[in-house]
Amino acid sequence: MNVRLQHLILLLVVLFIMPWYEFTDGFFNFSWLSLGYFVAEESAPLYFQMVGHEKVWLYLVSGPYVLLALANAFTRKLRSDYEANIHLGLAALGLLALMMQGMLINDFGPVFLALNAFLPIDAYQIGMGYGALLLSVIYIYYVASAFAHKGMMKGDLFSTYALFLIVFLVSVFVIFPVLNILSRAFLDSDTGYSITVFSERIFNSNIWGLGCIGIGSGYCGVATATAFLAVMTGLSTTTLGLCFALVITRTDFKWRGRLKALSLLPIITPPFVVGMALIMLLGRSGIVTKFIESTFGIELGGWIYGFWGLWIAQTLAYTPIAFMVLIGVVQGVGPSYEEASTTLNATPLRTFRFVTLPLIRPGLANAFLLGFVESMADLGNALLIGGDFPVLSAQIFYAVAGASSSTGKAAALVVSLLVFTITAFLIQRYWVGRKTYATVTGKGDGGSNQSLPKWVKNVSVSVALFWSVFTVSIYVLILMSGFVETWGSDYSLTFKHYITAFDFNIVNSHLIATGVAWDSLITTLWLALLAMPLTTAMGLATGYLLTRQNFAFKSAFEFSTMLSFAIPGIVIGFSYVVAFNQAPIDLTYTGIIIVVCFMFRNMPVGVRSSIAALKQLDPGLDEASFTLGASNLRSIRTVILPLIKPAVFSALVYSFIRSITSVSAVIFLVSADYNLASAYIIGLVENNQFGVPIAYSTTLIAIMGIAIFGLNQLVGKRTLFKPLTNGAS
Repeated sequence: MNVRLQHLILLLVVLFIMPWYEFTDGFFNFSWLSLGYFVAEESAPLYFQMVGHEKVWLYLVSGPYVLLALANAFTRKLRSDYEANIHLGLAALGLLALMMQGMLINDFGPVFLALNAFLPIDAYQIGMGYGALLLSVIYIYYVASAFAHKGMMKGDLFSTYALFLIVFLVSVFVIFPVLNILSRAFLDSDTGYSITVFSERIFNSNIWGLGCIGIGSGYCGVATATAFLAVMTGLSTTTLGLCFALVITRTDFKWRGRLKALSLLPIITPPFVVGMALIMLLGRSGIVTKFIESTFGIELGGWIYGFWGLWIAQTLAYTPIAFMVLIGVVQGVGPSYEEASTTLNATPLRTFRFVTLPLIRPGLANAFLLGFVESMADLGNALLIGGDFPVLSAQIFYAVAGASSSTGKAAALVVSLLVFTITAFLIQRYWVGRKTYATVTGKGDGGSNQSLPKWVKNVSVSVALFWSVFTVSIYVLILMSGFVETWGSDYSLTFKHYITAFDFNIVNSHLIATGVAWDSLITTLWLALLAMPLTTAMGLATGYLLTRQNFAFKSAFEFSTMLSFAIPGIVIGFSYVVAFNQAPIDLTYTGIIIVVCFMFRNMPVGVRSSIAALKQLDPGLDEASFTLGASNLRSIRTVILPLIKPAVFSALVYSFIRSITSVSAVIFLVSADYNLASAYIIGLVENNQFGVPIAYSTTLIAIMGIAIFGLNQLVGKRTLFKPLTNGAS
């Protein structure tokens, strides 16, 4: 289609077709398409809002766009920096007007009484809808096109537009709600905002105490204890992930495929189930505990409730993340480097230590960072198995949802958590440094990766086998407990839990779902499938920009994309409720707010995976594609994406799985119309019902296992070098 015609069509769509405001029946409801929808105030497009419903302030929003659309429809491309500056000014003015009118006029009318002098009587507006969203995206496009013409990112419009769009979305859906909540750390109900109040909340021994290591008196503060747990979890998950990656990619171990499947099992499990299985296995009345007591007379007590239980549960839950990051990085190590080391008479151990490990450093750093951050933000395990061990996420939850709710205290704890997250982020960047780790250059490489040192192989296989056996034990317990009457007292075989959850009847040749779990299951799968491609695309695009483009404030941009991952999900969910419950963005208790939460909560894993993978690809591959006349978008699609398939697979799997198993991030966002499986399960557990939750959880595990298999077939495998055939020992 002619580009000029596209501008005219979009202009007509924005002005006369798309409803400007949010439709009351939900973002995904399209009943407004009925005849005459443009007449109703709640569904009328932009033009009819201005003319028919006296929303005169919208002229300031639409005016710059009309000029830009007509200019692009009837003139040629930008020919000078002067024209680019005019386009930039109009687009920036329109975008600013769009944001300001939304902030200044809400459901209750103008925010400032002085505005009544310039507005019609009873002026008000509800949350923005399809039309406002589309116009925002178009304005960002015009801003990006102006900057691209002025030479930003070497004139590449695709990369420039992707950057501005991601910055806009992250600003709206991450930075704004987070800052809104963090500002509460300075807020006192009596005195207003105060530095003194903030200091009293943040600088106290309950948070930063070091008494447990002999510095000062008392116990360790909650921040200190949480940081120690996070470091231990980061180290253990990275070590286990590396062992699995080495066994699967660099040995001839005959059970490699099974180990790969087992390594991913914990990620497809609802959070509370792992903790519950550990209790059934190692708790006071657990199978192993009772066996040791009866056989050896040793009473283990409740050791599992506290640090050790949390560490084991988090290691079990987050090792798959480290594995998914590392397997692609280990696969990407070029054989020629290891062969060169061997040619110079280096031993296998020396080659592994000084060649292989340094080349996978970005993967190790990213895997540790993800494990560290996940541990800091973990809520489900902390509530179930944390015992008396203090962690920030649980304290934040109690501060928000406890009997003595204190948003200010919760915000102060969030600040403490961010201190550690930022520190870990900076250490990770320093350790990786500015060195190049590219081993995929586009040149032919017919060699084979060198065999692992014997002791490295033996240790990796032993660790992977031990952890796999432990994982299998956990999942056997989970599976068995769904088929017994009551675990711990009545082990009679029964199917009633599955029947209660997923029963159905056939009435008049129609299949009627009567099980209690169907509604939440269908809603969960629908929203997870919708969020998955959006999350993956944004994560991979962000990783591409961070590794292939240079622009101002790059480090700040990178950290902002990790921000939603660094903060406990309970805070993200609560911040969304506070920030998006009225105009201009009124999304509370809708499906779209859950999808948005999934996107920005899970996006960082795609970012880190793609960064680790792209750092191994020589930028010369991109340049060769450009030299042959390919556009940036085509180069990404035909050259880069096939070479980072493990990162694509990791992003797709993680997004889908975590959307289904997420608890803390969505606990405040679910509603009667959009109830999710995880929230439904937690609700049953809180009422001391365990049969149906476990039956539901095992069903989710099966569904997610099928999804992983399907995604693996869809993405396929990449072939970089000749597969290992000989020499593995």
